[in-house]
Amino acid sequence: MKKIGFLSFGHWSPTSQSQTRSAADVLLQSIELAVAAEELGADGAYFRVHHFARQLSSPFPLLAAIGAKTKRIEIGTGVIDMRYENPYYMVEDAGSADLIAGGRLQLGISRGSPEQVIEGWRHFGYAPAKGESDADMGRRNGEIFFKLLQGQGFAEPNPRPMFPNPPGLLRLEPLSDGLRDRIWWGSASNATAIWAAQRGMNLQSSTLKADESGEPFHVQQARQIRAYRQAWTEAGHKRVPRVSVSRSIFALMDDRDRAYFGRDGGSDQIGVIDNMRAVFGRSYAAEPGKLIEELKQDQAIAEADTLLLTVPNQLGVEYNAHVIEAILTHVAPAMGWR
Repeated sequence: MKKIGFLSFGHWSPTSQSQTRSAADVLLQSIELAVAAEELGADGAYFRVHHFARQLSSPFPLLAAIGAKTKRIEIGTGVIDMRYENPYYMVEDAGSADLIAGGRLQLGISRGSPEQVIEGWRHFGYAPAKGESDADMGRRNGEIFFKLLQGQGFAEPNPRPMFPNPPGLLRLEPLSDGLRDRIWWGSASNATAIWAAQRGMNLQSSTLKADESGEPFHVQQARQIRAYRQAWTEAGHKRVPRVSVSRSIFALMDDRDRAYFGRDGGSDQIGVIDNMRAVFGRSYAAEPGKLIEELKQDQAIAEADTLLLTVPNQLGVEYNAHVIEAILTHVAPAMGWR
């Protein structure tokens, strides 16, 4: 049994080929797709976060809106770049959105991905401390955010406050109980996966990772997941962690699918990203029978408990709902995911 959700990159462009031609289009269609996915029986609606780009950038208004429009589906991110975040303000935003959603947020956070601009986080007023890299800063902000979600008081109350205070040191409000167990760290390497496990965060592993052995992507990713779970056990955490992987998977059901994705698939790709040699996982696109046989060979999907399907959001809500429904109906049962 797996949880199956979708992951939208939230692209928009003012071109005739795109069904999302403005920021308003992509925001409103993201809400519509989450509602449609819930009706289809999907388990999660997840969204990428990028700054200085024609993509989704401020997740909490969107997550709160989806939370108010849905009842069951998990609502998440993959991932929020913590180099751009004030972890204190983020606790308030996240707590508010989670309370609106009734405790359904699943927040993926990380040090972030390559940017559209040079050191964009500086424009937001943030800079690494002396001796830190920007990646160190992102991990530090992530740790602060994660610690604040414990809900322990830390701020000295004003002796003459405008409103009465509870006794003792004050915490940030609103705090949503249980949200801390629903924080995920987006990891591209074995070392950062172990780092996340030691701290008690769930693991998100996407369609790329550091090429650490030269083996196929899914083999390396499966090894990363096993290393994460071993580190989790060694750290002595009490709960069972969650692990998600992302995949581009398209069941070719009709001529439209074949026109869009009939030439996708193929093999892994090697590239350099942020001065790191990375392996990019293949896409899967085939008729359901062949697709099922190919997916059975993916070791990382077998290791994970959550599968996020990357969707081509610029093709519109109706088509993306069709993509999700095809996997849920024609692939997931045969794979034993449902």
